[in-house]
Amino acid sequence: MRCFTAVLSAIVSSPLLVNLVFAQHANDNVPLIPYVSVQNFLKYSPEMNLGETLAVAVNSKGHIMVLNHPGSANAGGPLYGNATSQLLEFDENGHFIREIGQNVYGLGYSHSIRYDNYDNLWLVDKGANTAIKFDPAGYVTMNLGRRPEGFDEFIHVSGPDALHRDGFFGGPTDVAWDAEDNIFISDGYLNSRIAKYDKHGNWIKSWGSYGSEPGEFNLPHSMQADRDGNIYVADRTNRRIQVFDSDGNFQRIILLNAPFDKALQPVLGNVNPDQPDETQPWALCISKGETQYLWAADQHPGRIYKIALDGEILGMLGESGKQLGQFNWIHGIDCSQEGVLYIADMNNWRIQKLILDP
Repeated sequence: MRCFTAVLSAIVSSPLLVNLVFAQHANDNVPLIPYVSVQNFLKYSPEMNLGETLAVAVNSKGHIMVLNHPGSANAGGPLYGNATSQLLEFDENGHFIREIGQNVYGLGYSHSIRYDNYDNLWLVDKGANTAIKFDPAGYVTMNLGRRPEGFDEFIHVSGPDALHRDGFFGGPTDVAWDAEDNIFISDGYLNSRIAKYDKHGNWIKSWGSYGSEPGEFNLPHSMQADRDGNIYVADRTNRRIQVFDSDGNFQRIILLNAPFDKALQPVLGNVNPDQPDETQPWALCISKGETQYLWAADQHPGRIYKIALDGEILGMLGESGKQLGQFNWIHGIDCSQEGVLYIADMNNWRIQKLILDP
């Protein structure tokens, strides 16, 4: 098995012609990272049982925000069925503090949350087609996109027939920022593109379309930016991570292709012995230390990978399952604290706190 990092070496006029040179990384013997999962680290009353946990984010105080789908049905509108999104905040020791965002108009079927460098919480809502900024007090201070309501002639068209309209989203999935605080939204389930705004929320541009060539997408599901402003996109159905500069110029491709037993039964779904060597990247996080690392998770075989920014897989951990320390559809990662990962273990209905190299 080999991980190929695609480096853009030439772009020639229009249409775009790309000559790719590949640097190889051997990933046959990826070391395992020792870890333990802290049992019952979130502390809340029994009437607050979690549903699907889509994302987790930690702010500068160590407070933990959980994006939960509890199944409440309090809002109307053409969403994925009942509106179901809840933001629960816990302190650094896992004690419940508060819920924010109750009755916010743009919450429907939320997909991800992230904290920016100023402890503002951003929520991206796949059902309401919005990206919402909450200040540290919990007030909404910016909304991008628009929730379809009432007479809106909104048709769910995806793939090559998707209609890109500046300022509107179609199933957005994630948010990131560069050093100038420009805002990037992965406009994923329908539009297959990345949208870019300035820090004031003014539309700048978008790039990408449906397809499998470099610079094209088939469900950009998660996204992060490094401190140099490079944008890492989990191009999920294409089974790859694509890297761009902050203007949308393609840089390289990272693959999750460490060996695994293809006869292993997935936690959901059938065994597929013909599955490609590359697994699907579902969730991404980039660490904040002096040397930054990309953490990526797949759906099956349920692993989390520590990756150098050039694409070399440095280590991995985890497996699919339902017990503590196992995972059932990892949908979100927070890697902001050294030696600790917080995992949104979506289909196990929990958040796991992992201590690395205990």
